Amino acid sequence: MVSFDINIIEEAFANRELLKQDSVKEEIRKIISLLDQGLIRVADKCSGQWHVNEWVKKAVLLYFPICNMETIECGPMEFHDKIPLKHGYAEQGVRVVPHGVARYGAFLDKGVVVMPSYVNIGAHVGENTMVDSWVTVGSCAQIGKNVHLSSSVVIGGVLEPVQAAPVIIEDNCFIGASSIVVEGALIEEEAILGANTVVTGSTKIIDVTGPEPVTYKGRVPARSVVIPGSYTRHYPAGDYQVSCALIIGRRQESQDKKTSLNAALREFNIS
Repeated sequence: MVSFDINIIEEAFANRELLKQDSVKEEIRKIISLLDQGLIRVADKCSGQWHVNEWVKKAVLLYFPICNMETIECGPMEFHDKIPLKHGYAEQGVRVVPHGVARYGAFLDKGVVVMPSYVNIGAHVGENTMVDSWVTVGSCAQIGKNVHLSSSVVIGGVLEPVQAAPVIIEDNCFIGASSIVVEGALIEEEAILGANTVVTGSTKIIDVTGPEPVTYKGRVPARSVVIPGSYTRHYPAGDYQVSCALIIGRRQESQDKKTSLNAALREFNIS
């Protein structure tokens, strides 16, 4: 493991004049390289709780001002940016279909498939996950193993404030087409979001499977089957429908993951 000094990052974040020093620039580049290789990450799960590594996010933010704008040519395509594209997919066991793009500093684990889509710096995509067509995986988003991000899904990114939690999709989740998960929302293991479901940090996620509704915010519990919904809210001008997400069932823990997913889609009529 390559050693690094977190204190240098903290000091440079507090005093940007330090970015003029070559030793500071080298420390920042070292951390982004480790991030790109998956040896460190923006958030880790310890004792069942997710912890944000703020110093990693600070390093990402400091990486931008020390990089110069450059022209990147890919065959007939041209980009002009500060951050290079990720490379070395064959060695990493990753499949990337044209026009799939991942930025340097994003980690793609073995078996990941990236269809024409975009993965931003700081993101971590786990083993055997499918990033389907026109998906956006925002900066610092944490995507687990065996996840399917269906077509046109938007996973929000977050760099600032540095203490803000990234969007986290845990292992074996299925995120239906055109769903949106933003503002540090947490989708726990084996959950299913039906097409067009929106989950933000403030979205009401209402479990309607019992005799009384149970409401969550910013978190979809493990193995939940979720669809878009709405509830009535009173305003001075009248009563209006407000978007929410509805938990309408649970995946069976004893079932095979794919069998469970297909069964849930049929049982709850989610396409």
